[in-house]
Amino acid sequence: MLRSDLVIQYKHAKFKISSPNIDGLGDDSGYEVAFAGRSNAGKSSALNTLTEQKGLARTSKTPGRTQLINIFELDEERRLVDLPGYGFAKVPLEVKKKWQKSLGEYLQNRECLAGLVVLMDIRHPLKDLDQDLVFWAVDSGLPVLILLTKADKLKQGARNTVLKEVRKASINFEGDVDVELFSSLKGIGVKQLKNKLNQWYKAENIQASE
Repeated sequence: MLRSDLVIQYKHAKFKISSPNIDGLGDDSGYEVAFAGRSNAGKSSALNTLTEQKGLARTSKTPGRTQLINIFELDEERRLVDLPGYGFAKVPLEVKKKWQKSLGEYLQNRECLAGLVVLMDIRHPLKDLDQDLVFWAVDSGLPVLILLTKADKLKQGARNTVLKEVRKASINFEGDVDVELFSSLKGIGVKQLKNKLNQWYKAENIQASE
């Protein structure tokens, strides 16, 4: 039985397995939370910040390098999932199709998926592919957390304005969709992210404060 009083130690996350498709991911039980986003949205940096590990998820100055589904284990029942980035223009079309197939198969068929974190650059939020992904999740009854990444790139007033605009726009998804600011560089939104993950993992919440 899964414990409801567990405090998850994200810094103890460790790599478990990589696969180009769900067939190689192993056991489909417990809880998984997946991170998805455009290839330049800062997904790997967010995972590294969450886990306080510089090299857990690979980062690259060339977006589009994450070609596999990567799973990181938190404990015997809970896992983080780094999904292939999408929407990067310089990636060949055949490669894009392959990645999108892997992404779709995972999102549609992985029974243990408990929540989806969609990362968007705060300067370019709610692109068409981002919205398509959120709408798919809502249609499937999956809760979504939109993280507006690279929040440090904007001054406080400007980023709060974008936050309000995206939260207002997210009402159109008509589902369980939350929106938060995030910055790997400044640590903005890390506690809010942990609180949401803890909720999805059925673990004890950590009081959020900035």
